[in-house]
Amino acid sequence: MSRPGSQPSPLSGAIGAAALLLALLSLAGCISRYQPPNLAGLYDRAAQHHGPDRNPVVVIPGLTGSTLVDHDSGRVVWGAFTGNFARPRNPADARLLALPMAAGEPLESLRDRVEAVGVLDRVRVRVLGIPVRIRAYVQLLAALGAGGYQDQSLGLSGAVDYGSDHYTCFQFPYDWRRDAAENARALGRFLAEKREFVRRETLKRFGVDPGPVRFDVVTHSMGGIVLRYFLRYGGAEPPADGAAGEVPWAGADWVDRAVLVAPPDGGSLDSLVDLVEGYDPGPFVPTYPPAVLGTFPSLYQVLPRARRTEIVEGGPPERRVEDLFDPALWERMGWGLASPGQESVLRELLPDEPDPAARRRIALDHLAKSLERARRITSALDRQAPPPPDHLKLYLVAGDAVPTAAAARIDAGTGRIEVTARAPGDGTVLRTSALLDERVGAEWQPYLRSPIPWSDVLFLFRDHLDLTRDPVFTDNLLFWLLERTPPTAQKGRLTPPVS
Repeated sequence: MSRPGSQPSPLSGAIGAAALLLALLSLAGCISRYQPPNLAGLYDRAAQHHGPDRNPVVVIPGLTGSTLVDHDSGRVVWGAFTGNFARPRNPADARLLALPMAAGEPLESLRDRVEAVGVLDRVRVRVLGIPVRIRAYVQLLAALGAGGYQDQSLGLSGAVDYGSDHYTCFQFPYDWRRDAAENARALGRFLAEKREFVRRETLKRFGVDPGPVRFDVVTHSMGGIVLRYFLRYGGAEPPADGAAGEVPWAGADWVDRAVLVAPPDGGSLDSLVDLVEGYDPGPFVPTYPPAVLGTFPSLYQVLPRARRTEIVEGGPPERRVEDLFDPALWERMGWGLASPGQESVLRELLPDEPDPAARRRIALDHLAKSLERARRITSALDRQAPPPPDHLKLYLVAGDAVPTAAAARIDAGTGRIEVTARAPGDGTVLRTSALLDERVGAEWQPYLRSPIPWSDVLFLFRDHLDLTRDPVFTDNLLFWLLERTPPTAQKGRLTPPVS
């Protein structure tokens, strides 16, 4: 668009003329609507190739993408909204979903009996008394199935009959409420177990010992954060000073190719809004209050980086928020666990503590620990790093057509957050966040600047979850996995399992 009073450039005029011509041709029927690809025809032969040179695939879902079940009662804490599921308005159920809090205790020691039991392929809800299933990751798992990747969980459960051939695709469910480094350690243990399983199966089926197996990994949303932490640091704790030391790429020897779909690498304003206002998944699904969400360390670890996101505190005068990980800011604004309005929820979460002042001290302690942990995790992930080993290839799939929250204003009196600007993204994660574009908030330069060494990038015009359902995504995913030669056809000696 030209400025008022200026003359349009010849280039802009040519672009406008071309756009008009395309529109006219489309109206005339000269340009037909595209047809989705025939994936079976394209990849049938490649899908039937099973051999020791083919990497197994691991799927890592995003935030809320794993079904959580209470070990003791068997009740679904997250993943189904029909039957005897945990309802956040019920105090006992709210305690099931919230993580425990205790002043002076490290976050990792605050554990409950809830466990992740599988990737959420469908969400069950009840509408006007009628059970309804909403697709979650079912199309992603089906796409991998079309590529000949036979999911172990589906095969063993009997959901799909693969006969005995279900050793090439694995779901990594994880407790998405918890810390990224903690889940990276769990991922290391999971890969060590599956590596040995695949090695035995390959020896039995092909008479070949493949040696240490490497995996191809497909992640969505927060799953990409867990994987990126694992690739960089394995199971190690983040440095106390995120700017110190080198990135060791401690987990890179376990992975050949990683396809990261919609990773919130630079954070998401949605996480801030949810922590402050609560999470409303949509119609017919209960709302989750801020104090329950505030017990999850993971949510703080996808807060937007203040240096890349314009968040201003209302005045007068207005001032830019420089540090979202400052507990004093949260207490001053009355956000999340620091909100006086959440006292009734804290009473439900801490029933053994009768003193409101003591409950508040416990909540503020948990808030401060979670924010400091998030500062360390995000600093560790944002650090510039030397190139990873040559075999490791990172592919990004991101949305850049849905207006996504990009700037916000905070009411200094009420702490309420108002989104003031939107930019291209997938409705949850900005394009620049997925890329971890370091030019944002700095002087603009040509060419992407990112601490993530992307091997290839695919942009789609879909929202956050629909990216995994797009046929263009499926086509490219199967090409990357089936038709590009694996980076390490000759697998070398790998590092010991991550403890």
